[in-house]
Amino acid sequence: MPLPVVAVVGRPNVGKSTLFNRLIGQRLSIVDDTPGVTRDRIYSKCEWNGREFMLVDTGGIEPKTDDRILIQMRRQAQLAIDSAAVIILVTDLKCGVTANDQDVAQMLQKCGKPVVLCVNKCDRPGNPDPDFYEFYNLGLGDPVEVSSVHGYGTGDLLDRVTENLPPSESADEDGEAIRVAVIGKPNVGKSSLINAVAGEERVIVTDIAGTTRDSTDTLVENSFGKFIFIDTAGIRRKSKVYENIEHYSVLRSYMAVDRADVAVIVIDASVGFTEQDSKVAGYAHEQGKGCVVAVNKWDAVEKETGTMNSFTEDLKKNLTFMDYVPFVFISAKTGQRINKLFELINTVYQNNALRIPTGRLNEILSYATERVQPPSDKGKRLKIYYMTQPSSRPPTFVTFVNSADLFHFSYKRYLENQIREVFGGLVGTPVRFIVRERDNSDTK
Repeated sequence: MPLPVVAVVGRPNVGKSTLFNRLIGQRLSIVDDTPGVTRDRIYSKCEWNGREFMLVDTGGIEPKTDDRILIQMRRQAQLAIDSAAVIILVTDLKCGVTANDQDVAQMLQKCGKPVVLCVNKCDRPGNPDPDFYEFYNLGLGDPVEVSSVHGYGTGDLLDRVTENLPPSESADEDGEAIRVAVIGKPNVGKSSLINAVAGEERVIVTDIAGTTRDSTDTLVENSFGKFIFIDTAGIRRKSKVYENIEHYSVLRSYMAVDRADVAVIVIDASVGFTEQDSKVAGYAHEQGKGCVVAVNKWDAVEKETGTMNSFTEDLKKNLTFMDYVPFVFISAKTGQRINKLFELINTVYQNNALRIPTGRLNEILSYATERVQPPSDKGKRLKIYYMTQPSSRPPTFVTFVNSADLFHFSYKRYLENQIREVFGGLVGTPVRFIVRERDNSDTK
């Protein structure tokens, strides 16, 4: 199931980004003393006591402003609040409760979501500062003392967050079905594709980007097997169109990818490959998911000799980090090559779940090292003792070597290509290598 969203909100310059970085354990958000550095929403997975959730950093909220940038920041924050299961309101002990804090607190009370009040910049451990108790006036319950710079109180904060998360849902009854996330930027025809594979109008389709507001699961059973298609898109309200709305689409797509077995990345043939497509595809690759690129609206493209080959070459140039991914040129409107899409999904799913016995794997390794000798440096040659596969989804191989520094990327790529060659290319799935270093004495 999709990960619940936790939004970090508050007025400008209270330390939201510093707290965000502290909670996820890496410096992802830009941190600066200048108010308004974070404008768009930034998101990352976060885990605490076995519970995973998607943490979203937002720009500072100025409830009353005429500044165009601040208005957009407020709208972006509102989108995060709308999608959140829990909200962390960050305030500043040194500044005390401000009028903007009170306005933001009132706005959050109206949204009906659980709110955890975080009083940041409590940098001195021990008894609370007398000014700390002022924050009870915001009417959001017991505040939590936190120092995002030093890490004080972050465990208590995360405890409060996880207490308010919705309960984890049990495994789906349709566990044997292949989960397929249909992802891509708005208005590329994702919903039309869902309707085409389902054989009926299961989701609303219009020419307005952002018609689909939430992830929608559609169960499809046919001669190719049993599938659950997850339709995702950005949201766009009927009365308002927000700038940078596609950022919300990316968040939805990421969450769909997390619970999918295969990601179908839909591209608009009339527009071509874009940076947004690269972001979504890159996330699916990083998560080790099986991937298929579906070029939709192919019926609307004027064709000449070699049009498909030319389009394919352009896609390969833009997806060099995913050279294993297959392409299929479809039309959700006419049903063109929809059956081919089902075939690819099955192939990619099987490849992503492939398990290779250790004996067979080491036969391939022995052949590969005899064919191309491992590299050496300053008289010392790389020795690969053996290889094993501890996990699949994606296929992950552990290699035990005498020196990890000698295991160059080029030779790792060579071994990957040898494995792919033996198993039909392992179309549609990434392959991971983990290098373990052993002393020569271990082999005696």
